[in-house]
Amino acid sequence: MSVRPPLPPFTEDTAAQKARMAEDAWNSRDPARVALAYTPDSRWRNRSTFLRGREAIEAFLQQKWERELDYRLIKEVWAFSGDHIAVRFAYEWRDSEGSWFRSHGNEQWAFDGTGLMRRREASINDVPIRAEDRLFHWPLGVRPAEHPGLEQLGL
Repeated sequence: MSVRPPLPPFTEDTAAQKARMAEDAWNSRDPARVALAYTPDSRWRNRSTFLRGREAIEAFLQQKWERELDYRLIKEVWAFSGDHIAVRFAYEWRDSEGSWFRSHGNEQWAFDGTGLMRRREASINDVPIRAEDRLFHWPLGVRPAEHPGLEQLGL
């Protein structure tokens, strides 16, 4: 059995740590790595797509990052209680034609006792932006510690 600390019940610090770990994994754009944070039978809603299980999650993410190029994400904790964390997030990406977008969303997470996510509910809206209006300017991969978060960026 895989254990993914920090474990519930969450505190303000451990919820923030869990959100940053998720952000870092998603910024890797490695579907297999990201899928390991979820239970084998994890249930997902991503916009209007409903998924169940790591295989489906991995396939979904592979397709996502084939469409959403130059993906950079920031997540921040909105609320937490027991084994639940709610985050808000924004990510910037471009399509294959070079058009840029900033996607804003909220996620609700539920974890099992080993720290794996058993449920993820995500609501997301995409907003077209001009390239010069981008705010996420770091090399692809993990957001540097000194890069501002959503609140500091006014998002």
